[in-house]
Amino acid sequence: MTASTRHEAVRGLAHEAVIEPETMKEEPNNARIPEYFGKFVFNDKTQQERLPGPVYKALRQVIETGAPLTHEIADSVASAMKDWAIENGATHYTHWFQPMTGSTAEKHDSFMNPTKSGGAVLELSGAQLFQGEPDASSFPSGGLRATFEARGYTAWDPTSPAFLRCTPEGSTLTIPTAFCSWTGAALDKKTPLLRSNQALSKAAARILQLIGETQVTRASSSGGIEQEYFLIDADFFNLRPDLLACGRTLFGARPYKGQEFDDHYFGNIPTRVLRFMHDLEHELWLLGVPVKTRHNEVAPSQYELAPVYQPISISTDQNMLTMALLKDVAERHGFACLMHEKPFAGLNGSGKHLNWSVADNLNNNLFDPGKTPHENLKFIIFLTAIARGVDLHQDILRSSIASASNDHRLGANEAPPAIISVFLGKHLEGIVDSIIAGSTPDAGSTEPLRLGVTNLPDLPRDISDRNRTSPLAFTGNRFEFRAVGSNQSPAYPATFLNTILADSLDFLSDAIEKAGGPSTENIQKIVRETLTRHRRIFFSGDNYSQEWREEAARRGLLELKGTPEALAPLRDPKNEELFSKMGVFTAEELESRWYVQTEIYVNKINVEAMATRDLAMTMLLPAAMEHQKRLADSIHALERVVGSEGTTSQKEILGLVTKAIGSLKSSVDSLLQFQERWELATDDLGAQATGYRNEVLPAMDKVRGSADLLERLVDDSLWPLPKYREMLFIR
Repeated sequence: MTASTRHEAVRGLAHEAVIEPETMKEEPNNARIPEYFGKFVFNDKTQQERLPGPVYKALRQVIETGAPLTHEIADSVASAMKDWAIENGATHYTHWFQPMTGSTAEKHDSFMNPTKSGGAVLELSGAQLFQGEPDASSFPSGGLRATFEARGYTAWDPTSPAFLRCTPEGSTLTIPTAFCSWTGAALDKKTPLLRSNQALSKAAARILQLIGETQVTRASSSGGIEQEYFLIDADFFNLRPDLLACGRTLFGARPYKGQEFDDHYFGNIPTRVLRFMHDLEHELWLLGVPVKTRHNEVAPSQYELAPVYQPISISTDQNMLTMALLKDVAERHGFACLMHEKPFAGLNGSGKHLNWSVADNLNNNLFDPGKTPHENLKFIIFLTAIARGVDLHQDILRSSIASASNDHRLGANEAPPAIISVFLGKHLEGIVDSIIAGSTPDAGSTEPLRLGVTNLPDLPRDISDRNRTSPLAFTGNRFEFRAVGSNQSPAYPATFLNTILADSLDFLSDAIEKAGGPSTENIQKIVRETLTRHRRIFFSGDNYSQEWREEAARRGLLELKGTPEALAPLRDPKNEELFSKMGVFTAEELESRWYVQTEIYVNKINVEAMATRDLAMTMLLPAAMEHQKRLADSIHALERVVGSEGTTSQKEILGLVTKAIGSLKSSVDSLLQFQERWELATDDLGAQATGYRNEVLPAMDKVRGSADLLERLVDDSLWPLPKYREMLFIR
């Protein structure tokens, strides 16, 4: 790769960006959205049309109440699903699951089965729908099975509908599934999520019935998952080995203009990007993903899409599907989609805000405070449970969002800090404080927000403001977990939120029963005591500030800054007891999560360290040394004409370049020493991870510092890597 290659990419992109209207792809007819929305999903509507009435009703019972799935139902569903898929061009089916790697996995099987006569039939049995058997030996298990124990099972998740992945080469029936070992241990992120939703349903129904809501029999969580991402031209992406291997830039000097003007957020969407978004949304709508919002994010070339709420199993699956389609559609439009939490240093990173709520079987949102939240018993109880759950389990909530990539984002004055807290807003905090004090709360203003312009309408006033700095913020009728990383599966943090809420609801139910029943006096006393004990978790100020870090420390809140520290609570006996009691993880399954995530952390940093050394030595140093040689030759030639006194400035520049080259080489040597030291420390995985965090990462930063200085000194025609100013601003 040479600098001329980089310049050719810039020139080529500038030429290709000029597209005549007649060559533009015709956009989908949005007026027909209601006709084609969910066309490629075996959803409730399609099930009702294609299944016999009794089978359809039985399947709804399975989905809604957790009734057992019989072989007769499975056979009937499989037959209808197969016919529907074949009619839409499918030739294969696959069980689609989420292993502990954080991505999705699939193995395709044909519908074709040979007959004894030498022909073939197309079949999908209930047994094949219900259960698949992929090789589990190549997936991480964290010790849940030995390497030689290859058998694994996928089990159909009927709560998340099957769908078709369509390509010009054909379509595949994609069946969302859980993934477990042959012993039944969960090897995925879907199984614990389903278990946690069951635990939450049981706990929520119990306390609601206890306070008189006798018609409530179940509850479930829902999610609205916002997805942030970057788009850069594919030519630039392919010229950046660090992006190809690591998902983030290991080098790159700050551009002249970044995001300091705040002119990108909600700004005009570039035409080329808008075409990509239209195409993406069309595909998502065909697959029943209710994406509703699109806009520019804060950093240049950063964007966001957001769907409306879905049941948590569906919303997590749809988010993983969205991530796959983002990459596929971007490639068709000549883009690369970056979902690393921090692909560009010095710019805002990307999150995945999990908007989380809980509803009962009567469709009541249990996080909705109503017009008078202080008089809404259900809301106060659930708010109290959340306060207790988050305060007691700050550690594992932090564990749920821990990764090598998210570490670069959290606490970087653009994203929530590594300190877990809850934002309620002044009004709700005032109600909490009134409950604690035993006084009558201020009901808050119900007056509209007056804009002071006669021809504009008055707007309804929300009971609280929003706080973009909080990791877990109440936003009117839901909690927004803002600390989730853009590249992770939302199933994991959703599992942890469900679990801690279920545990605290059971705690409150136990306390009410022990006190003699759900009298007003008993409930008030229990709520007051619980909120008093856990009041410290609420914070409505600036989470970015140093003052908050100091205040959080005084309150005794945890600040687990890096992944090695953040994952350690997964091995804490109190957390093992919590997850085991709620039926979400066994102690062995929880330990396996620590092992797998820690190993992934070490491997990611090791790959980044190798890439840093390689790029520095084989691309950046040669470019810098060529520039150094040219400067020296120029000075030598100039001295023959004007004498040494006339080359003072040139020699100063040469000195700067020479010093930076020496610094770069020295920092690479130091990085190699640290990397070799900790690469061999395989007998203690926890210590190895800590070593990579405390020594290898800082050594990489020193290499980058020297290289980024050279980028500002070396002749632009020699620099081999596309620069930030090109990747972020040339579309």
